[in-house]
Amino acid sequence: MANIIGAIASSHTPTIGFALDANKQRDAAWAPIFKAYEPVQQWLAEKKPDVMLVIYNDHVTSFFFDHYSAFSLGIGDSYQAADEGGGARNLPPIAGHAGLAHHIGQSLMADEFDMSFFQEKGLDHGCFSPLSILWPHEQEWPGKIVPLQIGVLQFPVPSARRCFKLGQGLRRAIESYPEDLNVVLVATGGLSHQVHGERAGFNNTPWDHQFLDLFENDPETLLNMTHADYARLGGWESAEVVMWMAMRGAMSSKLHCVHREYYLPSMTGIAVALYENAASTDKALNAAAIEAHREHIAHQTRGVEDLPGTYPFTLETSVRAYRINKYLHQLVDPAFRARFKDAPEATFDTAGLTAQERDLIARRDWRGMIQYGVIFFLLEKLGAVVGVSNLHIYAAMRGQSLEDFQKTRNAPGALYSVGSSAAWDKK
Repeated sequence: MANIIGAIASSHTPTIGFALDANKQRDAAWAPIFKAYEPVQQWLAEKKPDVMLVIYNDHVTSFFFDHYSAFSLGIGDSYQAADEGGGARNLPPIAGHAGLAHHIGQSLMADEFDMSFFQEKGLDHGCFSPLSILWPHEQEWPGKIVPLQIGVLQFPVPSARRCFKLGQGLRRAIESYPEDLNVVLVATGGLSHQVHGERAGFNNTPWDHQFLDLFENDPETLLNMTHADYARLGGWESAEVVMWMAMRGAMSSKLHCVHREYYLPSMTGIAVALYENAASTDKALNAAAIEAHREHIAHQTRGVEDLPGTYPFTLETSVRAYRINKYLHQLVDPAFRARFKDAPEATFDTAGLTAQERDLIARRDWRGMIQYGVIFFLLEKLGAVVGVSNLHIYAAMRGQSLEDFQKTRNAPGALYSVGSSAAWDKK
């Protein structure tokens, strides 16, 4: 099973990434930042974790308010540094551990956390600012990540207690993953700071130290605090430290603090701390609980495999068939529809479709596309564009003629589509 070998708490201010990229290691004002992270870098070099699960928040870079989620899990194979306005940082892409991410997603949903999932979104300084100082990355990164974005900008946002419960769910998910992996949790954000309004520049160093003490020894006190409490003590934006509680919930009740440091160079109190569980999990005693949780995760879809001709659109399918689904989703754009009708091969080239994907679309192989991993609701968009009704698609997937399929309906002459065309292609 996967094993949580430790946890890191780190501020994610862009100050960290700036100091690193500008080679400020010997600058008196910036050197304490680098010094504070050295013991954690050494610990990571010794432990060599396979995966870091990074809990962060996006700063209106890749996530916007047209659709804003409380808990959003990255499920893809790779992540790049996001362009936050002045060009992306010169960092190599980092691999995602899609298998672990899919398992965590299934587990959290089974535990009734309403998750959203993302792919192909750049990760901003909320993730890469601390990550770039924790792991060497000149050519490539030494391990993989699973990013967990928590929406803490648009209120209402999850409470500290809800984040703590999420962390408990993360521990169940990670420890029930069947592959042997060493996982490190990274909680980012804070500490005290406010970056907007007349209170901009507010800091409270005594509270930062008290918070760190409570986080380690008395998290219950922090769980009872409101967002207003955090804002009053640490500044409005410091309320993002509720994300730290997700990491705390995934660790044992008693922690061993391996390292802790604090520095206030500018706008944000920068803290870095490294924790290990005070007691290791007894795998033999925990085996029954792990197996029960695996059964719990699989409960809702158990038996689906016995339904012939049924292809659930899972997280694994979403990642595997992302390219062709993304291509077909563009059909909602009138300009793309025009290009598709005029020169489909050119649009295939631009999208980088494989020979198999091109063939499936060109031949209108409806059943083949479903079996490949295309979700049906993009097939009906393709049908609307090329003049094929939903009924034609249903019949083709069943291997029937339209006339034979229509005989199974109460209104056998009805043809319909999500499009406005009434000139159906009879082929």
